[in-house]
Amino acid sequence: MNKTELTNRLAEKTGLSRAAARRAVDALFSTAPREGIIATAVAKGDKVRITGFGTFERRDRRKREGRNPRTGATITIPAARYPAFVAGKSLKGRVQK
Repeated sequence: MNKTELTNRLAEKTGLSRAAARRAVDALFSTAPREGIIATAVAKGDKVRITGFGTFERRDRRKREGRNPRTGATITIPAARYPAFVAGKSLKGRVQK
């Protein structure tokens, strides 16, 4: 399902207009600075917990050594922050059925 299909389903389920549903989806999921609620919270380091569905969070990866596959030379991979999602118990159960 893509963003357009999600917007259309939300409009059908809630009775909102498509424009209002699009604004709601954008308010939650936009990755533009200071726009999407989830992305803004995760970027600040907050966890976003949606009970039963899952948790969005920011994780930190330490600096580590790796190898250049072409030359075999050792390289240093810098530390990084990345977004992560952990599915909740209800979502896991629904998917397994």
